Amino acid sequence: MKKHLLLFAMILLPLIASAHDIEVQNADGVTIYYNYINNGTELAVTFRGDRWYDSYSNEYQGNVAIPEEVTYMNRTRKVTSIGDYAFYDCKGLTSITIPNSVTSIGFRAFEGCSGLTSITIPNSVTSIGGAAFYQCSGLTSITIPNSVTSIGNKAFSDCKGLTSITIPNSVTSIGAAVFESCSGLTSVTIGNSVTSIGDWAFLGCSGLTSITIPNSVTSIGNSAFYGCI
Repeated sequence: MKKHLLLFAMILLPLIASAHDIEVQNADGVTIYYNYINNGTELAVTFRGDRWYDSYSNEYQGNVAIPEEVTYMNRTRKVTSIGDYAFYDCKGLTSITIPNSVTSIGFRAFEGCSGLTSITIPNSVTSIGGAAFYQCSGLTSITIPNSVTSIGNKAFSDCKGLTSITIPNSVTSIGAAVFESCSGLTSVTIGNSVTSIGDWAFLGCSGLTSITIPNSVTSIGNSAFYGCI
C-alpha cells in the first residue's frame, strides 16, 4: 500500500511543480517569471504559481515593463514570447510594456486583466493567441500592428471598453468570436487581405454603428453580426 502511495505521489510531482524556470527583477525592481524555450536559447514570460488551472498566482501588479533580454547565471537570452496564461487574471495590472523582441502572445495571456486600459503590441509580434485579451473590460485602446498574421478565437471577446478597432492588412481571417460582446465597439476597419469573418465574430457588439467589409472577404460565418442592433 505504501509503495503504491509513494508511486502515486511521484507521478503527481511534475504536475504541481513550479510553473517558471527562473525569476529575475527588471530595471524597476519588478520580479518577472520566465520559462526557457527553443532548447533554452530564449525566454517566455510566465506566471509564478503551480500548473493547476485554478492556481495561477496573479502576482503582477501596477506597471510591468518586460525587458528585451535577460541575463541570468552569466548568460543573456532574448525574451521572445509571452506564454500561455502569463498574466491571467492579474486584475491589478495597469500597464504593460512589450519589447520588440517578442513575436507571440500566448493563449489566455492577459485574460481577465480588467485594470489594463491600453496596450501597444510591437511590430515584432506575428501571432495573438486565443482568448489572449478575453474579458479585459477596462481596455479602451489597442493597436494591432501590420506584423500580426494570426488572431486566435475569442482574442478580444468581452472587451466592453474597446471603442474602435483596425484589423491590419497582414491578417487574412477573423476567427470565431474574436470581438464577441464588445458592446462599446462603435467602428471597425477590416484590412484588405481578410478573406473570412468567423462565426460569432462580432456577436453582441450592440454599439457597432459603422463597419466596412472589403471586397477580399468571401465568407461571413454564422451569427457573425448577431445582436448588433
